[in-house]
Amino acid sequence: MEIGIPARRSSGILEAADWFKERTPEVRDRFVSFVGRTISAVKQRPYAFPVVFGSKVRRAKVSKFKYSVYFFVDGHQIFVISVFHDSRNPIIWRGRID
Repeated sequence: MEIGIPARRSSGILEAADWFKERTPEVRDRFVSFVGRTISAVKQRPYAFPVVFGSKVRRAKVSKFKYSVYFFVDGHQIFVISVFHDSRNPIIWRGRID
């Protein structure tokens, strides 16, 4: 399956990475690595992740960090909606569904 991360969505990943970089560059590198691993797992088995809030959106938790990757599958493509901190209000990422 193909993964699509629109530029406007990837900026959220970069914002989170930059936040970690301000604390320590090593944590930023770990965060980026774990997000990458999570996206790879989504690509391999997208239907293994639960549907959230009764929608078509699925959630994959990022190991070691309180973040999740929200995505949906359409045919043979996976679309990442958001990489989102777990403590934030989910209405925010739900507003990003096109």
